[in-house]
Amino acid sequence: MSNLPKVSIIVPLYNEVENVEPLLTYTHQVLGTWQHPWELILVDDGSRDETVKQLHTVAARFNTDIKIVELQRNFGQTAAMQAGIDAANGELIVTMDGDMQNDPVDIPAMVAQLLERDLDLLSGWRRKRKDKLIIRKIPSKIANMLIRRVTGVHISDYGCSLKVYRAAILKKVRLFGEMHRFIPAWFATVTKPSRIGEMEVKHNPRTLGTSKYGISRVFRVIIDLLTVLFFQRYQTRPGHFFGAFGLTIGLIGFVILSYLAGVKFILNEDIGSRPLLFIGVLCIITSLQFLTTGVLAELLARNYFGSTTNAPYTIHAVTHFSNTQADPTGSAASSQSA
Repeated sequence: MSNLPKVSIIVPLYNEVENVEPLLTYTHQVLGTWQHPWELILVDDGSRDETVKQLHTVAARFNTDIKIVELQRNFGQTAAMQAGIDAANGELIVTMDGDMQNDPVDIPAMVAQLLERDLDLLSGWRRKRKDKLIIRKIPSKIANMLIRRVTGVHISDYGCSLKVYRAAILKKVRLFGEMHRFIPAWFATVTKPSRIGEMEVKHNPRTLGTSKYGISRVFRVIIDLLTVLFFQRYQTRPGHFFGAFGLTIGLIGFVILSYLAGVKFILNEDIGSRPLLFIGVLCIITSLQFLTTGVLAELLARNYFGSTTNAPYTIHAVTHFSNTQADPTGSAASSQSA
Protein backbone atom coordinates (compact mmCIF):
# COMPACT_ATOMS: atom_id res chain seq x y z
CA MET A 1 0.00 0.00 0.00
CA SER A 2 2.90 2.34 0.78
CA ASN A 3 4.07 2.11 -2.84
CA LEU A 4 0.71 3.25 -4.21
CA PRO A 5 0.44 6.97 -5.05
CA LYS A 6 -1.79 9.10 -2.88
CA VAL A 7 -4.95 10.38 -4.58
CA SER A 8 -6.49 13.80 -3.90
CA ILE A 9 -10.19 13.99 -4.80
CA ILE A 10 -11.36 17.57 -5.42
CA VAL A 11 -15.05 18.46 -5.34
CA PRO A 12 -16.14 22.09 -5.93
CA LEU A 13 -19.57 22.91 -4.49
CA TYR A 14 -21.88 25.89 -4.86
CA ASN A 15 -25.30 25.86 -3.17
CA GLU A 16 -25.35 22.06 -2.92
CA VAL A 17 -26.52 21.66 0.67
CA GLU A 18 -28.87 18.80 -0.27
CA ASN A 19 -26.04 16.81 -1.87
CA VAL A 20 -23.41 17.15 0.86
CA GLU A 21 -24.47 14.21 3.03
CA PRO A 22 -25.22 11.73 0.21
CA LEU A 23 -22.01 12.75 -1.58
CA LEU A 24 -19.72 12.17 1.41
CA THR A 25 -21.55 9.04 2.53
CA TYR A 26 -21.52 7.41 -0.89
CA THR A 27 -17.91 8.38 -1.58
CA HIS A 28 -16.78 6.75 1.65
CA GLN A 29 -18.86 3.67 0.90
CA VAL A 30 -17.30 3.05 -2.52
CA LEU A 31 -13.74 4.03 -1.53
CA GLY A 32 -13.73 2.59 1.98
CA THR A 33 -11.76 -0.52 0.99
CA TRP A 34 -9.67 1.10 -1.74
CA GLN A 35 -5.98 0.31 -1.39
CA HIS A 36 -4.76 3.75 -2.48
CA PRO A 37 -4.29 6.35 0.26
CA TRP A 38 -6.64 9.23 -0.51
CA GLU A 39 -7.85 12.58 0.71
CA LEU A 40 -11.09 14.42 -0.03
CA ILE A 41 -10.89 18.16 -0.71
CA LEU A 42 -14.25 19.93 -0.63
CA VAL A 43 -14.17 23.49 -1.99
CA ASP A 44 -17.11 25.71 -1.15
CA ASP A 45 -17.34 28.37 -3.85
CA GLY A 46 -19.02 31.05 -1.75
CA SER A 47 -22.33 29.21 -1.31
CA ARG A 48 -25.29 31.30 -0.15
CA ASP A 49 -27.14 28.41 1.46
CA GLU A 50 -26.09 26.13 4.34
CA THR A 51 -23.52 24.17 2.31
CA VAL A 52 -20.54 25.16 4.48
CA LYS A 53 -22.32 24.34 7.72
CA GLN A 54 -23.42 21.00 6.35
CA LEU A 55 -19.88 20.23 5.15
CA HIS A 56 -18.46 20.74 8.64
CA THR A 57 -21.25 18.70 10.25
CA VAL A 58 -21.00 15.71 7.92
CA ALA A 59 -17.19 15.69 7.52
CA ALA A 60 -16.72 15.31 11.28
CA ARG A 61 -18.48 11.92 11.15
CA PHE A 62 -15.77 10.25 9.07
CA ASN A 63 -12.41 8.95 10.17
CA THR A 64 -10.70 9.95 6.92
CA ASP A 65 -8.53 12.75 5.53
CA ILE A 66 -10.93 15.56 4.56
CA LYS A 67 -10.16 19.20 3.83
CA ILE A 68 -12.79 21.89 3.53
CA VAL A 69 -11.65 24.96 1.61
CA GLU A 70 -14.00 27.95 1.92
CA LEU A 71 -13.63 30.70 -0.69
CA GLN A 72 -14.37 34.26 0.36
CA ARG A 73 -17.06 34.67 -2.31
CA ASN A 74 -18.34 32.95 -5.46
CA PHE A 75 -15.38 32.94 -7.86
CA GLY A 76 -16.71 30.29 -10.24
CA GLN A 77 -16.00 26.61 -10.77
CA THR A 78 -12.61 27.16 -12.40
CA ALA A 79 -11.21 29.15 -9.47
CA ALA A 80 -12.73 26.70 -7.00
CA MET A 81 -11.07 23.84 -8.83
CA GLN A 82 -7.74 25.70 -8.79
CA ALA A 83 -8.10 26.27 -5.05
CA GLY A 84 -8.54 22.52 -4.57
CA ILE A 85 -5.53 21.77 -6.77
CA ASP A 86 -3.39 24.15 -4.72
CA ALA A 87 -4.51 22.43 -1.51
CA ALA A 88 -3.93 18.89 -2.82
CA ASN A 89 -1.07 16.76 -1.49
CA GLY A 90 -1.62 13.66 -3.64
CA GLU A 91 0.54 12.46 -6.53
CA LEU A 92 -2.67 11.94 -8.47
CA ILE A 93 -5.60 14.37 -8.56
CA VAL A 94 -9.22 13.50 -9.27
CA THR A 95 -11.83 16.18 -9.97
CA MET A 96 -15.58 15.66 -9.99
CA ASP A 97 -18.79 17.66 -9.56
CA GLY A 98 -20.63 17.87 -6.27
CA ASP A 99 -24.12 17.30 -7.72
CA MET A 100 -23.90 13.48 -7.54
CA GLN A 101 -24.06 13.13 -11.32
CA ASN A 102 -20.43 12.00 -11.47
CA ASP A 103 -20.14 8.62 -9.76
CA PRO A 104 -17.23 8.04 -7.33
CA VAL A 105 -17.45 4.32 -8.11
CA ASP A 106 -15.53 5.07 -11.34
CA ILE A 107 -12.53 6.59 -9.53
CA PRO A 108 -10.60 3.35 -8.74
CA ALA A 109 -10.95 2.10 -12.32
CA MET A 110 -9.89 5.46 -13.76
CA VAL A 111 -6.84 5.66 -11.51
CA ALA A 112 -5.87 2.12 -12.48
CA GLN A 113 -6.31 2.95 -16.18
CA LEU A 114 -4.19 6.09 -15.93
CA LEU A 115 -1.35 4.17 -14.27
CA GLU A 116 -1.64 1.14 -16.57
CA ARG A 117 -1.68 3.25 -19.74
CA ASP A 118 0.99 5.63 -18.37
CA LEU A 119 -1.10 8.74 -19.05
CA ASP A 120 -0.90 12.23 -17.61
CA LEU A 121 -4.64 12.84 -17.91
CA LEU A 122 -7.59 10.47 -18.16
CA SER A 123 -10.90 12.18 -18.91
CA GLY A 124 -14.33 10.71 -18.24
CA TRP A 125 -16.72 10.19 -21.13
CA ARG A 126 -20.42 10.35 -20.29
CA ARG A 127 -21.54 8.26 -23.27
CA LYS A 128 -24.98 7.64 -21.72
CA ARG A 129 -25.56 11.14 -20.41
CA LYS A 130 -28.59 11.69 -18.15
CA ASP A 131 -29.37 15.32 -19.03
CA LYS A 132 -31.99 17.25 -20.98
CA LEU A 133 -31.57 17.01 -24.74
CA ILE A 134 -32.00 20.63 -25.87
CA ILE A 135 -30.59 22.50 -22.88
CA ARG A 136 -27.58 20.27 -22.13
CA LYS A 137 -26.89 17.49 -24.65
CA ILE A 138 -27.11 19.33 -27.99
CA PRO A 139 -25.08 22.40 -26.89
CA SER A 140 -22.52 20.05 -25.37
CA LYS A 141 -22.14 18.06 -28.60
CA ILE A 142 -21.65 21.25 -30.60
CA ALA A 143 -19.12 22.61 -28.09
CA ASN A 144 -17.18 19.32 -27.99
CA MET A 145 -16.99 19.21 -31.78
CA LEU A 146 -15.71 22.80 -31.97
CA ILE A 147 -13.12 22.27 -29.25
CA ARG A 148 -11.80 19.09 -30.88
CA ARG A 149 -11.50 20.77 -34.28
CA VAL A 150 -9.81 23.90 -32.96
CA THR A 151 -7.45 22.42 -30.35
CA GLY A 152 -6.62 19.12 -32.03
CA VAL A 153 -7.06 17.27 -28.70
CA HIS A 154 -9.60 14.53 -29.43
CA ILE A 155 -11.62 14.11 -26.24
CA SER A 156 -15.26 13.08 -26.67
CA ASP A 157 -16.60 14.86 -23.58
CA TYR A 158 -14.76 18.01 -22.53
CA GLY A 159 -17.58 18.94 -20.16
CA CYS A 160 -17.19 15.90 -17.91
CA SER A 161 -15.65 17.05 -14.63
CA LEU A 162 -14.63 13.51 -13.63
CA LYS A 163 -10.96 13.41 -14.60
CA VAL A 164 -7.73 11.96 -13.21
CA TYR A 165 -4.46 13.87 -13.48
CA ARG A 166 -0.84 13.51 -12.52
CA ALA A 167 -0.41 16.30 -10.02
CA ALA A 168 3.10 17.22 -11.17
CA ILE A 169 1.76 18.03 -14.63
CA LEU A 170 -1.53 19.60 -13.57
CA LYS A 171 0.20 22.05 -11.25
CA LYS A 172 2.09 23.48 -14.21
CA VAL A 173 -1.24 24.72 -15.59
CA ARG A 174 -2.98 27.69 -13.96
CA LEU A 175 -6.74 27.89 -14.43
CA PHE A 176 -8.50 31.24 -14.81
CA GLY A 177 -11.89 32.52 -15.96
CA GLU A 178 -14.02 29.54 -17.00
CA MET A 179 -11.20 27.45 -18.42
CA HIS A 180 -12.07 24.24 -16.55
CA ARG A 181 -13.93 23.11 -19.71
CA PHE A 182 -10.68 23.21 -21.66
CA ILE A 183 -8.31 21.48 -19.26
CA PRO A 184 -7.33 18.76 -21.79
CA ALA A 185 -6.46 21.51 -24.28
CA TRP A 186 -4.43 23.39 -21.66
CA PHE A 187 -2.80 20.09 -20.71
CA ALA A 188 -1.61 19.71 -24.29
CA THR A 189 0.56 22.81 -23.78
CA VAL A 190 2.66 21.02 -21.15
CA THR A 191 2.49 17.36 -22.22
CA LYS A 192 2.04 15.26 -25.35
CA PRO A 193 -1.54 14.78 -26.65
CA SER A 194 -0.76 11.06 -26.77
CA ARG A 195 -0.55 11.09 -22.96
CA ILE A 196 -4.16 12.31 -22.74
CA GLY A 197 -6.85 9.63 -22.84
CA GLU A 198 -10.50 9.03 -22.03
CA MET A 199 -12.63 6.32 -20.45
CA GLU A 200 -16.36 5.77 -20.41
CA VAL A 201 -17.90 6.53 -17.01
CA LYS A 202 -21.32 6.45 -15.40
CA HIS A 203 -23.54 9.50 -15.35
CA ASN A 204 -26.44 9.85 -12.94
CA PRO A 205 -29.45 12.13 -13.29
CA ARG A 206 -29.58 15.05 -10.87
CA THR A 207 -32.05 14.22 -8.10
CA LEU A 208 -31.27 16.97 -5.55
CA GLY A 209 -30.57 20.67 -5.94
CA THR A 210 -30.70 22.70 -9.13
CA SER A 211 -28.36 22.87 -12.11
CA LYS A 212 -26.05 25.91 -12.37
CA TYR A 213 -25.72 25.65 -16.16
CA GLY A 214 -27.90 26.81 -19.03
CA ILE A 215 -27.80 27.15 -22.78
CA SER A 216 -26.15 30.59 -22.43
CA ARG A 217 -22.84 28.89 -21.64
CA VAL A 218 -22.48 28.01 -25.36
CA PHE A 219 -21.57 31.61 -26.13
CA ARG A 220 -19.02 31.72 -23.32
CA VAL A 221 -17.50 28.50 -24.62
CA ILE A 222 -16.95 30.04 -28.07
CA ILE A 223 -15.26 33.12 -26.58
CA ASP A 224 -13.10 31.03 -24.25
CA LEU A 225 -12.19 28.75 -27.13
CA LEU A 226 -10.59 31.67 -28.98
CA THR A 227 -8.51 32.39 -25.87
CA VAL A 228 -7.46 28.73 -25.63
CA LEU A 229 -6.46 28.72 -29.28
CA PHE A 230 -4.32 31.83 -28.81
CA PHE A 231 -2.56 30.51 -25.71
CA GLN A 232 -2.13 27.04 -27.16
CA ARG A 233 -0.28 28.36 -30.21
CA TYR A 234 1.21 31.66 -29.09
CA GLN A 235 1.52 31.54 -25.30
CA THR A 236 5.31 31.85 -25.35
CA ARG A 237 5.54 33.86 -28.59
CA PRO A 238 2.64 36.34 -28.79
CA GLY A 239 4.76 38.61 -30.97
CA HIS A 240 4.41 36.09 -33.79
CA PHE A 241 0.62 36.40 -33.67
CA PHE A 242 0.52 40.19 -33.76
CA GLY A 243 3.55 40.37 -36.03
CA ALA A 244 1.92 38.19 -38.68
CA PHE A 245 -1.08 40.52 -38.85
CA GLY A 246 1.13 43.59 -38.77
CA LEU A 247 3.41 42.47 -41.58
CA THR A 248 0.50 41.34 -43.75
CA ILE A 249 -1.39 44.61 -43.39
CA GLY A 250 1.84 46.56 -43.78
CA LEU A 251 2.61 44.74 -47.02
CA ILE A 252 -0.84 45.63 -48.36
CA GLY A 253 -0.28 49.29 -47.41
CA PHE A 254 3.18 49.29 -49.01
CA VAL A 255 1.81 47.91 -52.29
CA ILE A 256 -0.99 50.50 -52.32
CA LEU A 257 1.33 53.43 -51.62
CA SER A 258 3.90 52.17 -54.13
CA TYR A 259 1.21 52.05 -56.79
CA LEU A 260 0.04 55.56 -55.92
CA ALA A 261 3.63 56.83 -55.97
CA GLY A 262 3.98 55.53 -59.53
CA VAL A 263 0.72 57.21 -60.50
CA LYS A 264 1.89 60.49 -58.95
CA PHE A 265 5.49 60.66 -60.18
CA ILE A 266 5.35 58.68 -63.43
CA LEU A 267 1.88 59.46 -64.77
CA ASN A 268 1.84 62.87 -63.05
CA GLU A 269 -1.76 62.41 -61.83
CA ASP A 270 -3.30 63.88 -58.70
CA ILE A 271 -3.74 61.33 -55.91
CA GLY A 272 -4.69 63.61 -53.01
CA SER A 273 -8.42 62.95 -53.26
CA ARG A 274 -8.21 59.22 -53.96
CA PRO A 275 -9.76 56.93 -51.29
CA LEU A 276 -6.99 54.43 -52.00
CA LEU A 277 -4.47 56.87 -50.49
CA PHE A 278 -6.32 56.88 -47.17
CA ILE A 279 -6.58 53.09 -47.24
CA GLY A 280 -2.84 52.76 -47.83
CA VAL A 281 -1.96 55.17 -45.02
CA LEU A 282 -4.44 53.43 -42.69
CA CYS A 283 -2.83 50.06 -43.46
CA ILE A 284 0.64 51.37 -42.60
CA ILE A 285 -0.56 52.89 -39.32
CA THR A 286 -2.47 49.69 -38.40
CA SER A 287 0.62 47.64 -39.23
CA LEU A 288 2.75 49.71 -36.88
CA GLN A 289 0.16 49.30 -34.14
CA PHE A 290 0.12 45.51 -34.52
CA LEU A 291 3.92 45.33 -34.53
CA THR A 292 4.32 47.49 -31.42
CA THR A 293 1.55 45.49 -29.69
CA GLY A 294 3.51 42.34 -30.51
CA VAL A 295 6.65 43.77 -28.91
CA LEU A 296 4.68 44.73 -25.77
CA ALA A 297 3.07 41.27 -25.67
CA GLU A 298 6.52 39.66 -25.83
CA LEU A 299 7.68 41.81 -22.89
CA LEU A 300 4.57 40.87 -20.88
CA ALA A 301 5.07 37.18 -21.68
CA ARG A 302 8.67 37.32 -20.48
CA ASN A 303 7.63 39.04 -17.26
CA TYR A 304 4.78 36.55 -16.77
CA PHE A 305 6.97 33.48 -17.13
CA GLY A 306 9.66 35.04 -14.97
CA SER A 307 7.44 35.87 -12.02
CA THR A 308 5.14 34.08 -9.60
CA THR A 309 1.55 33.72 -10.81
CA ASN A 310 -1.10 35.13 -8.48
CA ALA A 311 -3.97 32.83 -7.52
CA PRO A 312 -7.39 33.72 -9.00
CA TYR A 313 -9.18 33.33 -5.67
CA THR A 314 -9.13 34.40 -2.01
CA ILE A 315 -9.43 31.74 0.70
CA HIS A 316 -11.57 32.51 3.70
CA ALA A 317 -10.69 29.42 5.74
CA VAL A 318 -9.29 25.90 5.41
CA THR A 319 -10.54 23.16 7.73
CA HIS A 320 -8.63 19.88 7.83
CA PHE A 321 -10.26 16.73 9.23
CA SER A 322 -7.57 14.10 9.68
CA ASN A 323 -7.77 10.52 10.89
CA THR A 324 -4.61 11.12 12.90
CA GLN A 325 -6.66 13.32 15.22
CA ALA A 326 -9.50 10.88 15.81
CA ASP A 327 -10.50 10.19 19.41
CA PRO A 328 -11.38 6.69 20.77
CA THR A 329 -15.08 7.22 20.08
CA GLY A 330 -14.41 7.46 16.33
CA SER A 331 -15.27 11.12 15.86
CA ALA A 332 -12.64 13.33 14.21
CA ALA A 333 -11.25 16.52 15.66
CA SER A 334 -10.63 19.45 13.35
CA SER A 335 -8.01 22.14 13.07
CA GLN A 336 -8.84 25.40 11.31
CA SER A 337 -6.57 28.02 9.82
CA ALA A 338 -7.47 31.16 7.93
